[in-house]
Amino acid sequence: MASIPVIESERLVLRGHRLEDFQDSLAMWSDPGVARFIGGRPSTDEEVWARLMRYIGHWELLGFGYWVMEERASGRFVGEVGLANFHRELSPPLGDTPESGWALAAWARGRGFATEAVKAVLGWADLTLAAPRTACLISPENEASVRVATKCGYVERLRTTYKSSPTILLERPRREAGAPEASGASR
Repeated sequence: MASIPVIESERLVLRGHRLEDFQDSLAMWSDPGVARFIGGRPSTDEEVWARLMRYIGHWELLGFGYWVMEERASGRFVGEVGLANFHRELSPPLGDTPESGWALAAWARGRGFATEAVKAVLGWADLTLAAPRTACLISPENEASVRVATKCGYVERLRTTYKSSPTILLERPRREAGAPEASGASR
């Protein structure tokens, strides 16, 4: 299996998924607050299990994927963050552009964890991946995630539709080593 780097930021540890993360992930993805803007309905056990397998497969096949976010001080599950290539049926297509995404447990929302985690992931990507840019898709109604994306250097490219729902396609160019978004250290 591909080695998944551990990334540490001020308050978070980002690490690869383990089987024991399933229940925390299921609790998060079963939360209507998470599902509201991502899929529109809470996920089932089967769907969360498939998501976990997809995360691991990304690392094995593409050399990037999703991490579990843990609070450094407590070890508590904060959420999931990372990069993926979902081969979405989207116009215009993303091609091989890595797509960043994040989801947080209810207790962790509104505390700046998403911005901190996304900046750490993008810092890692800037140093590791050859991709000239990353993208993210966000529902126009998800104002909190639009703010996170903007703080992390994403700019709106266009508004489109994905699975019959309006969505904003945002992009961020790859930064050179040492750029402000390159926060977070790998070990």
